[in-house]
Amino acid sequence: MSSADDLARTLRDLLDGVARRGSRIAFWWRDDDAVAPSAALDDLLAAAARHGVPLALAVIPEPAGAALADRLAGEPRRVVVLQHGFAHRNHAPAGAKAAELGADRPADIVLAELVAGRHRLAGLFGGRFLPVLTPPWNRVCDVVARRRAEAGLPGLTTFARMHAGDPHCLNTHLDIVDWKRGRVFAGQAKMLKVLQEEIDRRLAGDPAPIGLLTHHLVHDQGCRDFLEAFLSVAATHPAVDWPPVGALFEI
Repeated sequence: MSSADDLARTLRDLLDGVARRGSRIAFWWRDDDAVAPSAALDDLLAAAARHGVPLALAVIPEPAGAALADRLAGEPRRVVVLQHGFAHRNHAPAGAKAAELGADRPADIVLAELVAGRHRLAGLFGGRFLPVLTPPWNRVCDVVARRRAEAGLPGLTTFARMHAGDPHCLNTHLDIVDWKRGRVFAGQAKMLKVLQEEIDRRLAGDPAPIGLLTHHLVHDQGCRDFLEAFLSVAATHPAVDWPPVGALFEI
């Protein structure tokens, strides 16, 4: 039996355990850094279509253009666009963790960029665009996070438990890329461990959906194999729901 088969069987066992508890868990999927059509984006969209699940593309406003809008025009409405900062440009000082929306610039300047980015994405994608801020590197300072609605971005999505107290923040949890080891697949063992932990949290009462995080432009074969195995099970499992992304953010 192939490793993909083993992975699918293990995933099914995890979700079967949820079903035996009489529970259901919601999932959602966010993919970051879209700016233009590419073969990698085609593969991602094909996977979403093949399994019939919603997909939120976090698009970088400044470099995004009409070519991406044209590429998405024929996709189902369950493929939506979120705002991935403004230019995905690091403004943190040397030695600090990368951040575009950090506290190193005046909040008014950061918010003005976000307004410009929102106008650009709304003009390009129309009703497919959801006003949800997706900070580059999943980092946003507290001031900008609190004031983001001033930029017309009531929604927020980051990673794990960041900004957990924000009622309009919906996070991701399963990052399939290992960035420290050179942008390679994070490994089945780690993914299954995180998934088990997140399922346990939901069974203990955490109502938040479990978020899958991908970055189509850097996926290696391991990432693609995991994504296919994961979706082949989770897309149709009776213990799993895939609500529309807009409904999850209630916007």
